Amino acid sequence: MAERIFRKRSGGYGRSDIEVSSASLLDMKGAPSDPKVVDLLEEKGFNGHGHRSKLLTEDMVSETDKILVMEQQHIEMIVERYPEVKKKVFLLKPFSSGRNQSDSIDLDIADPYGRSSYHYRLCFAEIYMAVEGVLKCI
Repeated sequence: MAERIFRKRSGGYGRSDIEVSSASLLDMKGAPSDPKVVDLLEEKGFNGHGHRSKLLTEDMVSETDKILVMEQQHIEMIVERYPEVKKKVFLLKPFSSGRNQSDSIDLDIADPYGRSSYHYRLCFAEIYMAVEGVLKCI
């Protein structure tokens, strides 16, 4: 979801200079997106089709400027594998547009896989708001 939201919204900000790519910490062997994600993205006006998972590689982390992740656990996994990128790995949710930095809310964006449509919609909203915040910062 994040990649598709980021791509479309960055265009809305006139930012054609931003490259976005999604990668997994688990080798999903090129699996397609969860059909619930595809349907939700389409409903919200985003292209949800055609995505295939790809495993995060050393080349990817070395070539990127920033790595935005959904959960603290993802930061820990990436830094354990690639300690040299510690300073460029960030949680996405703290960038949420309109979020008060003193809010003591959970800073993870939970994976909705296998959960209710409410959880998919919540995930979409959290990602969307955070992407808006990122785009206002860069």
